[in-house]
Amino acid sequence: MLKDCDNFVKYVIKQEESNLKEQWMQKTGVVWFLAMICCLLWGSAFPCIKIGYKMFHIASADASSQLLFAGCRFFLAGFLVLLLGTSGKYKLKKTEIPMAMILAVFQTILQYVFFYMGLAHATGVKSSIINGANSFLVILIASLIFHQEKLTGPKIIGCVIGFAGVILVNLGGGGLDMSFHWNGEFFILVSTVSAACSSAFIKKFSTKANPVLLSGWQFMMGGTVIIVMGIIMGGKLRFEGIAPLFLLLYMACISAVAYTIWSLLLKYNPPSRIAVFGFMNPVFGVMLSALLLKEKGQAFSLAGLTSLVLVCIGIYIVNRENPLKEASPDKISA
Repeated sequence: MLKDCDNFVKYVIKQEESNLKEQWMQKTGVVWFLAMICCLLWGSAFPCIKIGYKMFHIASADASSQLLFAGCRFFLAGFLVLLLGTSGKYKLKKTEIPMAMILAVFQTILQYVFFYMGLAHATGVKSSIINGANSFLVILIASLIFHQEKLTGPKIIGCVIGFAGVILVNLGGGGLDMSFHWNGEFFILVSTVSAACSSAFIKKFSTKANPVLLSGWQFMMGGTVIIVMGIIMGGKLRFEGIAPLFLLLYMACISAVAYTIWSLLLKYNPPSRIAVFGFMNPVFGVMLSALLLKEKGQAFSLAGLTSLVLVCIGIYIVNRENPLKEASPDKISA
């Protein structure tokens, strides 16, 4: 009897702690701060990838070595997540293994393999703009396919304004035309759709499993597959000194920290509320490229600053709706 009472008290305390954590992760200030941290980290990946290619002597058209570089980054990211973020609980349950595999396919393998292959046949400007449509796709997929939230006018308007900012910040780079190649722009589109699907899967799986644990394993699984692909295709990495290792470690930390935080935000909030912050990624990317790579053409121009304002307005419009007033995903009928 006493044991049953003790177990009940522990259950109540655990549920209360979970409710408090959920309320904290839904606070507007917390969402904005954590989401911006993620976007800043992901934005820094743009110049870091370019720096990494120079350090590892990877040519712009050498897709096999680029895949090998990316695979090493993601495998190390997964290792760091499991080592530092799971409190020693590394093992997946049998029911969680398929979840990690699905996330590895959509979040890491399909997204990055198609992205790197497509980037070799498409301009950086068009790739960035197509990639910027991710937030649109997340909302559409979460609303119309997974039925995790309602599709509303403010969400659509906010995304349109934010996407306009993404287009504007890329217009100064040139390379924007109406051509569309199956192995270029189409591959980038497949990568973007895959990334959008992964957000919906994260939201779905996080109600049944620890999103941090899933994050670590999906990175290691996906990273392993990409490493094997890169090696089979003849990819090579040249290590000269310790600097490339530190850069690789930082890029692994980008993925480990940003993706883990993003997964937790998606667990406690509607996908649209978080996905719209993704419009900040290319904006931060352009600005950090200006600082680290001396590419100052677009970053601090009138177009660059205007794009930042548009993205922030779009984020505000989508986040103005109170996520607590929406029906929970489980209560929305299919």
